Amino acid sequence: MAIDLTALRAHFPSLATGLAFFDGPGGTQTPRPVADAITATLTGPLSNRGTGSPSELNAEHAVADFRAAYADLLNVPSNGIVHGRSATQLTYDFSRHLAKTWNAGDEIVLSRLDHDANVRPWIQAAERAGVMVRWIEIDPTTTELDLDSYEHALTPRTRLVAVTAASNVLGTKPPVRRIADRAHDVGALVYVDGVHYAAHHLVDVPALGADVFVCSPYKFLGPHCGVLAAAPEFLVTLRPDKLVPSSDTVPERFEFGTLPYEILAGATAAVDFLAELDPGTGASRRERLTGSLESLYEHELRLRARLQEGLESLGDAIDLHSKAPDRTPTVLMSIEGRDACEAQAHLAARGVVAPAGSFYAYEPFTALKLEDPALRAGLAPYNTGDDVDRFLDGLADFL
Repeated sequence: MAIDLTALRAHFPSLATGLAFFDGPGGTQTPRPVADAITATLTGPLSNRGTGSPSELNAEHAVADFRAAYADLLNVPSNGIVHGRSATQLTYDFSRHLAKTWNAGDEIVLSRLDHDANVRPWIQAAERAGVMVRWIEIDPTTTELDLDSYEHALTPRTRLVAVTAASNVLGTKPPVRRIADRAHDVGALVYVDGVHYAAHHLVDVPALGADVFVCSPYKFLGPHCGVLAAAPEFLVTLRPDKLVPSSDTVPERFEFGTLPYEILAGATAAVDFLAELDPGTGASRRERLTGSLESLYEHELRLRARLQEGLESLGDAIDLHSKAPDRTPTVLMSIEGRDACEAQAHLAARGVVAPAGSFYAYEPFTALKLEDPALRAGLAPYNTGDDVDRFLDGLADFL
């Protein structure tokens, strides 16, 4: 089957503005069912968690439903789901938790392809622990990770490998399972930034080989928060700093303070919304998600091909930096002799939202000697062929 795009778009109040959004990698638009779930939970009745009243039970259900939804989305047990304010906050937290297990002389391996949220927390933790940082480099001709450099970086002293499942600026999808298998060969843990990947693919954390996986619901139609997934038996081995009276169970020991129940409800609604877009005959939510997300990705790839062909037709004025054969529907480009911020403003005046910048991708921009800012066009489920044509027409007019 295929996604009913007209029906899908009708759920997004922001699309009634007539704007064409190409800023999905920075955060998608929100469908009304997500906002409705937030409102319904927040207006309650709602209290702190407990079992003594309907308002307490509403909070309990919001948490349980959230964990169950992201267990289905990421294919981990529900008690392996940790809520956080953002993927960046979760990575900072877990860099501190994991650094407690490191010793001077240990090593970690980071990737030049990654968003800084999966780089700087580890570098700062390594500096405090006296741990060496090694790197997986980028092949500039393909914008893929140089796996030979990974082999040189990996040693018996490696304790952690942190890598993205998809670049938020280039779209490149490295071979995470291959990277994870080699890390596990030397006894290292694998921490995967799946923020951009989860916006376009159904995630299977065990199949990826990730020991820890983070994503952000607001990248796939949900509210602003972060989600971390790991095997509960692994989480049990970590001892975070925490308040004495707070729960010591997993995953609660990693969630500091009162949870935002309304945000959890919105994040759950986003998963349910995705599951029903093209569910096929799936009986379970996981099965429905499989059908829907496969159809969504096929739709996005068709649009990416249309966008790519149009950009190439503009000739040498457009320098396309996204080159990997296996990548998400995200394209990074520079415009010969022109400022990308001016292009952003030109497009915005024509109702096309496409941001310019480096998008916290400090390492890729530095490694590839990319000019900052660059223009990024990222496709989302609600984009149409007409949106792509508007982007291309606006860019051609700018040239």
